[in-house]
Amino acid sequence: MLGPDDTLPCKPGRILVAGTSGSGKSTLARKLSRLLDVPYTEIDALFHGADWTPRAEFLAEVEALAGGESWITEYQYGAARPILLERCDLVVHLLLNRRVVMRRVVARTVRRSLRREVLWNGNVEPPFWTIFGDRDHIIRWAWRTHRLGPGRLAHVAAARPDLPVVVLRSPDEIRRWTATVSETRWW
Repeated sequence: MLGPDDTLPCKPGRILVAGTSGSGKSTLARKLSRLLDVPYTEIDALFHGADWTPRAEFLAEVEALAGGESWITEYQYGAARPILLERCDLVVHLLLNRRVVMRRVVARTVRRSLRREVLWNGNVEPPFWTIFGDRDHIIRWAWRTHRLGPGRLAHVAAARPDLPVVVLRSPDEIRRWTATVSETRWW
């Protein structure tokens, strides 16, 4: 396991960013894409079809992505995880505390809902009040699944003991590590 001040052993080309909803996976993946000049694919855009229905092509598209020479995506969706894990050469795992995650996911959800931001394939966040009746509302989902992070990290370590895994536990650690990545010369 690597931490926020550790240098990567080599320039990664196939990167998974793991963490609970609201931890900053997509934000970090986009930043790494710019820093490393590696294409980023948002896995939610592959999964969600119109009206929030799962797309039939999802796993085929994940397999095509995983077969590529370079990519960054999030480590999400149970059926996609093994496909991506088998081909990646770096996992960055965000294990932020629940307070930080919940503050982020609530702010993001409220903003998206009020602005009616279009997300993937024409979908928009449902009205905020649906948090009370929808067990899988993103805020409730983030709360319920937050505790799963350490187990997923252990699974990655067991499944791929050879794989570099960077564990970041705070926004400050994320900033420090991305600064290290930014300053590293890969040639």
